Amino acid sequence: MTLFLALLFLLDSGTQNQPVVISGPLSVAASTQKKILVVRIGATDVRRYDIAVGTRAHPTPMGRFVIRHLVWNPAWVPPDAKWAKGKKPAAPGDPKNPMRAVKIFFQEPDYYIHGTNDEDSIGYAASHGCIRMSESDAVDLARYLMEHAGAHRDASWYDAVQSSAKPADVRLPYGIPTAIGK
Repeated sequence: MTLFLALLFLLDSGTQNQPVVISGPLSVAASTQKKILVVRIGATDVRRYDIAVGTRAHPTPMGRFVIRHLVWNPAWVPPDAKWAKGKKPAAPGDPKNPMRAVKIFFQEPDYYIHGTNDEDSIGYAASHGCIRMSESDAVDLARYLMEHAGAHRDASWYDAVQSSAKPADVRLPYGIPTAIGK
């Protein structure tokens, strides 16, 4: 089922405010060339973020995906891959944890959108296939997606999760179509 949203905006048009309705399905699109991620309602961009993407040796998967799953306060376990040899696991909240506050799966189990402990990598091809964002942008995106895909939580829930040493698994009632391309 496609999630259909309508937003009402008031735009200043002279002396009177005229309501403008933005409506359509919620979707996410990322460009590996431009290194941006946008959230759209219908054809209107409602959020835009700078990102880092996969390197040539470890490219970000291209195609159409559906976001259905998020993990707040995730642990990081090094994958069984050559590049991760000798890397140590990092607990939730550990400053060395490359996932930071949240990971948003677009191709489970291996690829997600997440914050980074290397914000200087934003704007570059620097990851092992995932999409990296600043930690604050990843939190903003995850909260927006939850709120608009049927998994709304109040501010106290987010505060409790982020101060906890335990991950919080969230399944979205409405999947969010996601396209990744050049």
